[in-house]
Amino acid sequence: MRIYRMRATFGKLEDQTLELQPGLNIIEAPNEWGKSTWCAFLVSMLYGIETRARTTKDALAEKEKYAPWSGSPMEGRIDLNWDGRDITIERRTKGRTPFGVFKAYETATGLEVPELTGANCGQALLGVERSVFARTGFLRLNDLPVTQDEALRRRLNALVTTGDESGAGDVLGAKLKELKNACRYNRTGLLPKAEAELAELEDKRRELTRLEREGEENVLRQAQTEQYLEQLKNHQIALRYEAAMADRERVLLAEETHREALVRLEKLEAECAQLPGREEAESKRRQVRDLQQRWLSLQAESGTDLPEPEMPEKIPAFDAIAQENLVEKVNKDRAEYASLCEKAEKKSILGFALLGLGLAGAVLCAVLRLWIPAVVALAVMVAGVVLALLDRKDRMNTAKAIEHLADCYPWRDPERWVGEAESYVNRIADYQRQLAQYRAVKADREQRSEAIRLQLRALTQDRGLDHVLEELQRVTDAWNELEDARQDLKQAETYLNGIRAMAKPAQMPAFEDRLTCSEGDTNRLLAEYTARQGQQREQMGKIRGAMSAIGDPLVLEDQINGLRKRVASLEEMAAALDMAQQTLTAATEQLQRRFAPRITERARTLFSRLTDGRYDRLNLTRELAVDTAAAGELTLHSAQWRSEGTVDQLYIALRLAVAEELTPDAPLVLDDALVRFDDKRLKNALQVLEETSRNRQVILFTCQSREGELRTHC
Repeated sequence: MRIYRMRATFGKLEDQTLELQPGLNIIEAPNEWGKSTWCAFLVSMLYGIETRARTTKDALAEKEKYAPWSGSPMEGRIDLNWDGRDITIERRTKGRTPFGVFKAYETATGLEVPELTGANCGQALLGVERSVFARTGFLRLNDLPVTQDEALRRRLNALVTTGDESGAGDVLGAKLKELKNACRYNRTGLLPKAEAELAELEDKRRELTRLEREGEENVLRQAQTEQYLEQLKNHQIALRYEAAMADRERVLLAEETHREALVRLEKLEAECAQLPGREEAESKRRQVRDLQQRWLSLQAESGTDLPEPEMPEKIPAFDAIAQENLVEKVNKDRAEYASLCEKAEKKSILGFALLGLGLAGAVLCAVLRLWIPAVVALAVMVAGVVLALLDRKDRMNTAKAIEHLADCYPWRDPERWVGEAESYVNRIADYQRQLAQYRAVKADREQRSEAIRLQLRALTQDRGLDHVLEELQRVTDAWNELEDARQDLKQAETYLNGIRAMAKPAQMPAFEDRLTCSEGDTNRLLAEYTARQGQQREQMGKIRGAMSAIGDPLVLEDQINGLRKRVASLEEMAAALDMAQQTLTAATEQLQRRFAPRITERARTLFSRLTDGRYDRLNLTRELAVDTAAAGELTLHSAQWRSEGTVDQLYIALRLAVAEELTPDAPLVLDDALVRFDDKRLKNALQVLEETSRNRQVILFTCQSREGELRTHC
């Protein structure tokens, strides 16, 4: 969470605004300016005011202590950022209840933030109870030592023992203790207690043996580490000396490269001065390339042309007739053919009738001997013969006419004549249309080809297309090479200036260097082995302290023998309980080994930094007391042994470590917490706060100017 600004009518603050920035804020103000009031205002805005508290002879209730001096209603506003959201929280007085009305909304839109209420605001924003935030998020001069607030004690205890501040470890421990006590009552408790004592003593004996062996190994490792560190430092000097010599060679090479680049540039500038301009050459080259591409496209286009259309097969019956009259002529022939066929089918019976009538009359007249009528009958009979002969001749002529018409067409069926004629006319028309289109396309291509040839001739002046392109390409290449030469000279100048700036003198190594590590590996190994050396020294101190705490090995051995006799007499009776106790003990030990005491380690690191490394050991007890040891001190001492300034630094280190674990997202507020620091340790504290402010907002109220001045010089 990050605070942008606070506006308050609270205590002596009358509608006053405090603007805050990300990171470390140092607010310098004299006494009675309102620094502590702003701190109380922040807590009250987040968690509200305890209205049930009553004023006593020793302390004023908050609702009375911070009632506005002007008599105005108590009210306030905080603009902040929470989880990437800009939020405004407001509290104002309702009736006689100070801060009885709460409101939380998004600053930009005014939309309500339903997850924040007056009761849970501080818990939701910071993740801890009021008392925990008040004791971890605020560092005041008068209450720097950590007191045994139950919520804080519970969270610290859980963190130190299990690494989990939720309290689940305490609940599990209580349940296990309850089961363990039950087992004791069911089995009289003698065997579990005796075995626990025996196991503890045997663990101490094994630990003592292990510590002795580890101490010997640690001494050997310290000697090896120190020797290797000397070699690494000498190797680092040798690498720097070698790098300085290499830098000198690189400077000489860079100077030579710069001279060559300058000579090349002058030569190319002289050559390009005799050539056409770059843009002119590129424009002409593009024109030639474009015409060449158009010519190739034209040639490719001609290769895809369809062949000249072929004339349809001629039909002799239709060839001599004009196309526009062909269908009409064929229709007439078909009509005539139909008429002739109809005529041929009609037979004349008049001649045969007269012949028959004349023959019958002649026979009748011969029988009757009527000679005149016989002559008439004979004449009728002759007329019938003549008529029959004429009719036969006429049918023969009609058949010849039909045959003549049929021979004019290759199809005997006159029904096909008209269809074939129409199809023939259509084929001839398609042929003529395709032929005209073919000739038009060919003429257009020839016209375009001629235009391209003329343009190419004008551009190349009959010198040959490839020759002109090569010449233009040489001009373009020359200008490109000139541009490259300018860039090369610029890069050579930049590199030369950079390599000259980097080249630095270096001292020779103190003794022969036999290491082959790279510079990066050397720096990494130096940091690693320096840290390892510190760890080995610290570990040796821990070993000695642990051995001293275990006690005399002879006394320990006598105690182990006595307990073994007691365990042997109770073992059969308590076998089942023993198995359960061992399982429980193993689980507890595994859980304790799994989590490191992060707060203690972090507080030790911070305390060491604040005191310039003077104090390198720190221990936080379950009662929240702090023991420390300075470099060279074999045993830990309580804070009562230290000066007031050192005690302030000790508890600030602890409070910062606690705040990092319990309230990582909450602002850190310091109210005159550094006034008893000397200048050196105050500067160290400001550096620590600057680093802390990278991850959380830090607000430092102070009544003196040293903090601002030292921060300026940091």
